Amino acid sequence: MSQNLQERIAAFPFWYHKIELPGGIITPGWAPLNQDSYGIPKDLTGKRVLDVGAWDGYWSFAALKRGAREVIAIDDFSDFLGHLENNQRCAWDTFDLCREALGYSEDICQRIEMSVYDVSEERLGRFDVVFCFGTLYHLRYPLLALDKLAALCDDELYVESAILDDFSPYQGGLGHGYPGKQMVMEFYPNNEYGGNSTNYWVPTLMCLANMLKAAGFNKVQAWKLVKQPTQLSLCRGFAMGSKAT
Repeated sequence: MSQNLQERIAAFPFWYHKIELPGGIITPGWAPLNQDSYGIPKDLTGKRVLDVGAWDGYWSFAALKRGAREVIAIDDFSDFLGHLENNQRCAWDTFDLCREALGYSEDICQRIEMSVYDVSEERLGRFDVVFCFGTLYHLRYPLLALDKLAALCDDELYVESAILDDFSPYQGGLGHGYPGKQMVMEFYPNNEYGGNSTNYWVPTLMCLANMLKAAGFNKVQAWKLVKQPTQLSLCRGFAMGSKAT
């Protein structure tokens, strides 16, 4: 069984997520760089979770492992990391393989091809917790997306994004960003950020936090992946918005 699973994993040309499967098998992705840095509660017992931009499904399955009663995963397959051809990102095939290997049914782990702009309570229902990881900076209308997610989130929204605090292609690259809690967001009409034409907007950490506030979250916390990143892939930030009063 494990050999067959390994062969099926190896048949895919690209994996984004590093997912632990039964038998000690781990998919050959690279994300997340540090799962603890995302700030997700260890206990999600009974929660209904929406995973936006799910890709291979790392966080969908992590939520179920932490006790979530149901996860809805959505993705629209619009991002190819600036270099992947369409046939290298195999839609939901990698997600389905991992879901099968982990033994989760479609009843509690459904996946839907859908743009974040199309989410609604009518289509998906309401959620206790929403994940939006590695997605915001690929969106043409990021604040609209946060508004859409806030409208169906009852408790907490977790966001991970590229941030400008330590890197800006317009300011001089690595080590030349907007430190000191500046309220800035840059627009990239071509492939200025990371050589990827699907990177449209990148905020500073302060801007990201205030975008969650503007979307209706009463309490917001924000933090960096690392204090002093030494490469572009480490220039990431996190924000958690809560509707608790």
